[in-house]
Formats: sequence, C-alpha cells, structure tokens
Amino acid sequence: GLGWDAPEKVEIYAVDIDSSAFLLRSDRRVRRDTDFVFYNNLETENGAITHCGDNITGGGEGDDEEIKVDLERVPFDVERISFAVTIHNAEERQQSFGIVKGAFIRIVDQDSGKELAHFDLTEDASADNAMIFGELVREGVNGWKFKAIGQGSNGGLYKIARDYGVNVAPN
Repeated sequence: GLGWDAPEKVEIYAVDIDSSAFLLRSDRRVRRDTDFVFYNNLETENGAITHCGDNITGGGEGDDEEIKVDLERVPFDVERISFAVTIHNAEERQQSFGIVKGAFIRIVDQDSGKELAHFDLTEDASADNAMIFGELVREGVNGWKFKAIGQGSNGGLYKIARDYGVNVAPN
C-alpha cells in the first residue's frame, strides 16, 4: 500500500505519487516489458501482480494505491520483485518528496491484515523524486523474504524503468 496526504497545489500542479513493481531475473532486469506493473499496465500476463489503480490526488485515509502480489503465481525465473515509488512528472513540475506530507509505503499480509514493513518516504527522501522502497526476494523453492532498500534518486519512473531494462520512451 502507498499513501500520502495531498498537499496544496505547488505552483499549478498537484502532487501525484505513483507505485510500481518490477519482476526481475537474477541479473536484476525484467524478462520482458510487461514485467513492469504501474498505472498504465495494471497486471502481469499471468496475474501474479495487480496494480489496483492510480490515485492522482492522495485524498482520503489509508492506502491511496495498492499493488497485490500472489506469490504462488510468480514465474519460477523471477528471483525478485522490486517496488518503486515516484512522483509523476516531478522534474518538469520541480517536485520532490520534501513537499509531500505523510507519504508512506507498506507491505501488508493480505490474509491476516498484519503490516509487515512500513517506510515513511517524506523525511528520508526529501530531495528525491523516486525511490526503490524494497524487494521481495526468492528464498529457496517456495520461500520469499522482504528486503528494505530505501534508495532515493532523481529521474523519476523513467530512470528506474530503464535501469531495470524496460524499453520505455522518454517523456
């Protein structure tokens, strides 16, 4: 889940935070472009990962965006699932996580409702407009563990997607 409190418009633009996920091989690259799940590609081919839709305002309580993962459906050649958080058109709009209030991303066990990991984005990434939150890493045949990363950067979703081998055109 990803949540944030909608700040007042900065200049003329609202702040739109987006969540995304990448299914990665052992070389930390996607197998194909459809292994990139985000607001314009809401589901992997086999339904292992589903993005529940884009919230462009941050309005409301709780999670503003959700990505659901069915670990049993993740293909055998995927060794990790990386989760990123970015600000839409941040460089054009000159926005960073520093102007956003209450931004967080968390991992929740869907069956129990128990929160397994929580990361507050605003303080740790105040000058950044993109962040790799963490990864689910395959352990053995059927096991998975969560690895917190918290690596901030600039360049937005385009840079992260390119770094993971997704064939995307610049904005």
